[in-house]
Amino acid sequence: MIESLLVANRGEIARRIIRTARRLGVRTVAVHSEADADLPFVREADEAVCVGPADPAQSYRNAEAILAAAKSTGARAIHPGYGFLSENADFARTVEANGLVWVGPGADAISAMGDKINARNLMAAAGVPVAPGTTEPAGTVEAALAAAEEIGFPVMVKAAAGGGGMGMAVAADSAGLRTEYDRVRAFAERMFGDGSVLIERYFPRVRHVEVQILGLADGRVVALGERECSVQRRNQKLVEESPSPAVDAALRERMLAAAVRAGEAVGYRNAGTVECLLDPATGEFFFLEMNTRLQVEHPVTELVYGVDLVEEQLRVAAGLAPNFDPDALAPRGHAIELRVNAEDPLRFLPGPGTVTGWTEPTGEGVRVDSGYSLGTTVTRFYDSLLAKLIVYGADRAEAIDRARTAVADFEIAGPKCNLPFFTELFDNPEFLGGDYDTGIVGRMRAKK
Repeated sequence: MIESLLVANRGEIARRIIRTARRLGVRTVAVHSEADADLPFVREADEAVCVGPADPAQSYRNAEAILAAAKSTGARAIHPGYGFLSENADFARTVEANGLVWVGPGADAISAMGDKINARNLMAAAGVPVAPGTTEPAGTVEAALAAAEEIGFPVMVKAAAGGGGMGMAVAADSAGLRTEYDRVRAFAERMFGDGSVLIERYFPRVRHVEVQILGLADGRVVALGERECSVQRRNQKLVEESPSPAVDAALRERMLAAAVRAGEAVGYRNAGTVECLLDPATGEFFFLEMNTRLQVEHPVTELVYGVDLVEEQLRVAAGLAPNFDPDALAPRGHAIELRVNAEDPLRFLPGPGTVTGWTEPTGEGVRVDSGYSLGTTVTRFYDSLLAKLIVYGADRAEAIDRARTAVADFEIAGPKCNLPFFTELFDNPEFLGGDYDTGIVGRMRAKK
């Protein structure tokens, strides 16, 4: 096993990685910005290094500072978590060029899947279903219009280099496409340094279902079930559950097999997620994108499959066999994750502030992965995620009951908090019946 690990991230995911590393006897190094010096992950690591001011570009995305921290502390491996540098192929190559172990997929796989158009073409060649769309960037608005006419309106306008729900817009007609094309292109250039745009079919009613894969050290790729991620605001997830209430045994078999083919097509190693769109009317699913990292929602898979995904990441990176039988993977029970954010529960606008009250729920089947504690401050510089509340039950009904109780018992004061939204969700007939789609939050808010 790796002897020492630098965690190139912050908040709840840094604590999550440190927790598993400690259990395995791995020495940990935390890097942090000046703004995060008092957060729990800094205290819980064996050693901590400040890598810059609050601005992520000068701290958590500062590759030189992070590598210098690894060298000064003697860390032998780097785990990037999610976000920041986690899907930066150049950083992965630089880590390995400096003689360190990169806890993630190879740089070539990151590059191959980082461009959405290239990824779509690779998946189509591998026999993975893809939605109708462009096979090369739409370099002009006229090219985008021609593609849309062939695909049929409405269409999705997407930044080829985007991710995390950013750089996406829907165009219902040619006038809307002209507007959204320019807006998405400008956003992509500003945020990702790449203004390439793709056009693909838009599904008015669709579910967002993803498959967790793990590329093992021996070259095999295995799938650890699916996660339902359709409760979203602004194309960003709020709730995830596993198994998906929309997926039966036959569909699950097809989706998992397609996800394994996707991983094999790029020689995938370590943890990754194949995200798909599922048309509930036809049962068809289509490749959306591949996240070449650990996902925010990985805990629901851990609870349902009894696998510590961070441990498995470290084992793959060290060239070790998995700590589970790849031929005996089977889901048991039901898990739900709620993203508890520092944002108001109606408009979902960020609301940073100092935490003046913090009481986490406890009880059977309840897990909290938190990034903050009493007295710490949520700043405007980073994602609004405060904690992940994860519940497990023998079935979906029990999991929902436990989630409802846990939400009521979770007390946070100071920053704004979206906990009341989850109380509302657990009274929503669509969600309770399991027959919901990515428009559920919009419909809930239209009634307010």
